[in-house]
Amino acid sequence: RPALRMRIMETYILGIDVGTTSVKAVLFETASKAVAKSHTLPTKSDIVDNSGSKAKEQHTGRIIDTLNQCIHLLPRNKLQHVSSIGLSGQMHGVLFWKAQSGKIAATYTSQLITWQDGRCSDHFLSSLPKPDSHLSVATGFGCATIFWYMRYRPQFLEDFAVAGTIQDYVVSMLCGLDKCVMTPQNAASWGFFNTSSNQWNTDILKGAGFPLHLLPQCVPSGVLAGQTCADWHGIPAGTPVGAALGDFQCSVYSCINAHTDAVLNISTSAQLTYAMPADFKPPDSVQPASSISYFPFFEDAYLAVAASLNGGNVLATFVEMLNAWMKELGAEMSDSCLYDKLIHCALNQETSDLRVSPTILGERHNPLRLGQVTNISPSNLSLGHWTRALCRGILDNITSMMPAERLQEAGVSRIVGSGSAIARNEVLRQEVEKAFLQPVVYGHNADSAVGVAMVLFDRC
Repeated sequence: RPALRMRIMETYILGIDVGTTSVKAVLFETASKAVAKSHTLPTKSDIVDNSGSKAKEQHTGRIIDTLNQCIHLLPRNKLQHVSSIGLSGQMHGVLFWKAQSGKIAATYTSQLITWQDGRCSDHFLSSLPKPDSHLSVATGFGCATIFWYMRYRPQFLEDFAVAGTIQDYVVSMLCGLDKCVMTPQNAASWGFFNTSSNQWNTDILKGAGFPLHLLPQCVPSGVLAGQTCADWHGIPAGTPVGAALGDFQCSVYSCINAHTDAVLNISTSAQLTYAMPADFKPPDSVQPASSISYFPFFEDAYLAVAASLNGGNVLATFVEMLNAWMKELGAEMSDSCLYDKLIHCALNQETSDLRVSPTILGERHNPLRLGQVTNISPSNLSLGHWTRALCRGILDNITSMMPAERLQEAGVSRIVGSGSAIARNEVLRQEVEKAFLQPVVYGHNADSAVGVAMVLFDRC
């Protein structure tokens, strides 16, 4: 009987993060408040475009297939005891679909246009109406992308009735909804959303001819969107599903322990953030030249965020460049092997006078600021010098966006370092510790899948 009682009491929250490159699923045990099991799989969903277009799209079907594979790898006997499901995922991007209510099924969808999409030029963005929001609109943002399709491919939009982020789509699919519900965390990432009133800029958008029927219905962050409409990998029908959240907010939620913590996350991109005081109110309008944005968190709280487009993706580009050169010279090496060798070389090169500004993707507040390499000399041409300088450049860029002195003024007493790039790269960790006045701690890895499960546990 004690063993039976333990089995009955054993419940889990399924946390899912649909990321830019991978899907992660965790089973968060409610009794121990710990992860009982997790799986991560790469989606391999990027669509290669050799036309010279700046489009960045992913195969929606492959992402959903990867999600199903991930869940399938979790223990079925534990999935049967899932009490709720939470979703987070990549922000800003947009997916279009036609709903089929009442069943868990892949509906008719577009490809996912990701946050990295670059089709909205500065000239195009300047032609859009001014939003009633403190957050600016950039290329890759959902509303900007819809405006782009309105102007250049209006017939495309005629095929769809619903739009949302990829994580919103999964929630709709699981619950069998014929609409999209969206939290302010994701809505703010689309642009044309006022976080103070939690309302879309409907009057402004309507005046510009925007298809208002594509705007999701907004619900508070941390509430339920519905229930599963059918059994799913052993999870019973009727299991509560949370409205999807932003991966950034969930990653911060998973590792921030006090208001005096700042979180530095370097994965594909890079973010440095801390929580604003409870009485903070964002500016009334966009501050286009500011490198710091204020993202909605939970309730009426905000995070001050320096969100850089240039993080681990810069290191990946460097590795790809070297490998392309090697292939032209008749040599080949796997990316992972080359990456490890570069780190080894840089560990033997403790300092470098080479200077690398790694902003190859620009920044949202300064899109024309591209990468530079300076102070090149015959003595600093080794791979150790270049890797060390590149890692330092990533930190120089993020701390230029949010200086260490600002963190001190905000009362930040420690930096929580997290993210796949930091975890894998000892050189990057060394440069992190040099970059800040505050002590840096690890082992509190920011994890969006864990964070969204924690949100459901705490708030639902």
